[in-house]
Amino acid sequence: MTRRPIPMQFVARQAERCEIDRLVTSAAAGRGGAVVVAGEAGIGKSALVDTAVGALDGFEVLRAAGTEFEQDLLHGALHQLCAPVLEYRLGLPTVQRRALEAVFGLGEQTSPEPLTVGLAVLGLLREAARERPVCCVVDDAQWIDDASRQALVFVARRVAVERIGVVFAARDVASVAGLAALPRLPLAGLNDEDARAVLGAAAHAGLDAEVFDRILAEARGNPLALLEFAHDAGPFWVPGPRRGRASAVDALEEQFVHRVEQLPSVTRPLVVLAAAEPVGDLGLLRRAARLLGLDAAGLAVVESAGLLALGPRLRFRHPLVRSAVYASADPGTRRRVHGALAEATDPETDLDRRAWHRAHAVVGVDEDVAAELERSADRARLRGGVAAAAAFMERAGQLTPASDRRAGRLLTAAQLRLQAGTPAAARALVSQAERRPMDEHGRAEARLLRARVDYQLAHSPQATATLVDVVTELAPDQARETYLEALVAFMYNDNQPGRLQELGAQIRKLVPQREPAQPVDLLLDALLDQIMLPVEDAVPAMRDAVTACRAAATSAGSWRMNLVCHLVIDLRDDEVLEEISDRQVEVARRQGALATLPQALRYEALTRIAVGRFDDAAAGLAEARAVDEAAGRAPLLGAELIYTGFRGDIERYRELRELLGRGGRPFETAAEHYASAVLYNGLGDYEAALDAALAAQHRRQAGSYSAWAVYSELVEAAARAGRGEDAVVALDHLEALARTNPVPWAVAEWLQARALLGRGEDCEALYRGAIDRFAQTRVRVLYARARLTYGEWLRRENRRAEARVELRVAHDMLSHMGARAFAERAARELRATGEQPHRHGENPLGGLTAQERLIAEKVAAGATSKEVAAMLFLSPRTIDAHLRNVYRKLGISSRRQLRTMPL
Repeated sequence: MTRRPIPMQFVARQAERCEIDRLVTSAAAGRGGAVVVAGEAGIGKSALVDTAVGALDGFEVLRAAGTEFEQDLLHGALHQLCAPVLEYRLGLPTVQRRALEAVFGLGEQTSPEPLTVGLAVLGLLREAARERPVCCVVDDAQWIDDASRQALVFVARRVAVERIGVVFAARDVASVAGLAALPRLPLAGLNDEDARAVLGAAAHAGLDAEVFDRILAEARGNPLALLEFAHDAGPFWVPGPRRGRASAVDALEEQFVHRVEQLPSVTRPLVVLAAAEPVGDLGLLRRAARLLGLDAAGLAVVESAGLLALGPRLRFRHPLVRSAVYASADPGTRRRVHGALAEATDPETDLDRRAWHRAHAVVGVDEDVAAELERSADRARLRGGVAAAAAFMERAGQLTPASDRRAGRLLTAAQLRLQAGTPAAARALVSQAERRPMDEHGRAEARLLRARVDYQLAHSPQATATLVDVVTELAPDQARETYLEALVAFMYNDNQPGRLQELGAQIRKLVPQREPAQPVDLLLDALLDQIMLPVEDAVPAMRDAVTACRAAATSAGSWRMNLVCHLVIDLRDDEVLEEISDRQVEVARRQGALATLPQALRYEALTRIAVGRFDDAAAGLAEARAVDEAAGRAPLLGAELIYTGFRGDIERYRELRELLGRGGRPFETAAEHYASAVLYNGLGDYEAALDAALAAQHRRQAGSYSAWAVYSELVEAAARAGRGEDAVVALDHLEALARTNPVPWAVAEWLQARALLGRGEDCEALYRGAIDRFAQTRVRVLYARARLTYGEWLRRENRRAEARVELRVAHDMLSHMGARAFAERAARELRATGEQPHRHGENPLGGLTAQERLIAEKVAAGATSKEVAAMLFLSPRTIDAHLRNVYRKLGISSRRQLRTMPL
């Protein structure tokens, strides 16, 4: 049968091809981008992409394709895509180069962070694009492994100013994490006119009109179906039975299976062998065929049947051919071909693929194979591939003969699934493990894991309480860590008054004391005391924990140091606060701890707010958001709420507050109450400020956590609202803190509170004493506010000249910091004294976006574009584009001039 050429304008769709052409043309000019070509199997995605990419001139075209049987093999797609340009890794920063070498097994076997891998791949492609533009094509993206997908989506979202284009082709885009957020080019079936043209070009002459129409109806506009049905059509062609068939794809699969069934019986096992070997390695296939007693020359017959193509590698006519052939083979045949492939695979170069084939060749259970899969899981975990490690370990558990060991491996797989962000799959594995015999330790581990899964799924107080109940069965050292984790989670997500104190009492009862106490012990004790005891009784344990963790800062862990910052803020120790917040950010950066860096940056931002460096705080918060965005995490909002409160930005505050408790975020009620009190005190809405502060106080009285910093806001709001009686509890708290921890900051707040309430005391002496104590600290924003409240008191005492001095200083300081609402409050008071506040010139930096400001600050500090790019998970070209915008807005033209700006 002769086949006429197919008019590609119908199969490759000119309009859609133009979209890809525009993408790659823009990439060549340094305006890269990404697109996902989406549609069902056979709809023409690959034809469209191949036609467009085949016409490229002067591009480095890098290709990868997912396969159904390799989607659990770590970094498989990255290996395909990056191998041709891997030599460019030598131009990458050391951290990125080492991460890439770990992925490719070329260097030390480390566990690179997924973000670092993504940045390394972006850097590699950027280096390659220096010579000529790069076009990355990822076909069947729905089947690429999880680690490769994360890295490639990361790259696709960051090529806007690169000479890099990224084209994905995928079927069910909505189910593939990351792809759904990229620009999409959907492909539907051909219209009737185009479908007739394709079929007419492909069918043999004289095809009966009725058969022609039957093919059109069965293909439903699917180009591949049209071509394949035309290939097999005869005068009496009839499609296969429609049993449960819902689409042309189902009909295509039947068609391919039928074509395989027409092959000689000695050839059919060869097709199954090729379908089970996803790489298309002809040497491996020949070795495996010999082991099965087959002649690999028979593959030429399969090629003649139009099912595959032979070349440097074997390629199936379409992925549907592979899946249809494999699915139609009987289980015994599949096991035999996998066994032959495992035996033919070189264990020195491809241990993991060999283990995977062995796993599919086993009948029943096999400890040797299970142990080999466990070793593959360990290698995947070491290279940062948690999802791949989970797949290996799950299969290892299923093949383990001994029940207790099977349960242990299934629990390990569940833990890995939980780490990989699939708690529902983890829960299913825990259930499987619980049906197996286990000792008491194993049962305790299973209950703990189930509790962790439930907590990750719900983040509810009930799930947290269950987690604590289960921890009682753990070893004391492991229990302390878990108790601390559960307690902190409950503190920031507690919407049931009284439950936190109940939880604390439960933990205190269950945790044994040990000597000598370790930092984790002291930290847990401090938080329990803060929650459960009066201030004067809680302060000693809090100070002990800070001292111990401060001494062990480099080994205490970044997330623990965040808790230490929390304690120091409540203790009002500014000197230690700056030291620890800066140190934890430095340690997180040095260690590449990208999971904990965002929260470290947020605590550092809170410190910057306290010392009056609002722009630095904004830069830190912007960086934290950038890291979270790159990791696909919903950022915590508490620190940003507090920042907007001090800035007096009520619109942004409302936007952020609406996001609390949504999208997997905790409610962060303590931060919300404190931020509200600050915001409304600045705006002069003292009733609203008092309501927020009293809500925080009531939460603490009911047994929940509230930030101690809210009490000074409560006193100010109560005094200004004329409701001094509502400040009694807050004043007692501030006195107790100042007496048990008499650092300048704590004493200053107590003195100021007494002055504001003015209960027959020497208010002037108290105000001056507060100002003097604040002057001994680094907390410039509170020093300025103390000058403001003193000035307000002086004006009310009709001492206008003296009031102007205080209010003028307060207004200047608060304006310079960016505390707009408090500055305007000072301005109103100045006008009331008869003086117009000094009109500060417009800040030239005010026109910069948060990201532009962050980049400008880092460049002004001496960082190169490449260094800033590494910090923010962007490319140097993107940094340079932002810098050009900065120069234009500031009216400058060089980095030297930028360094002279008041950043």
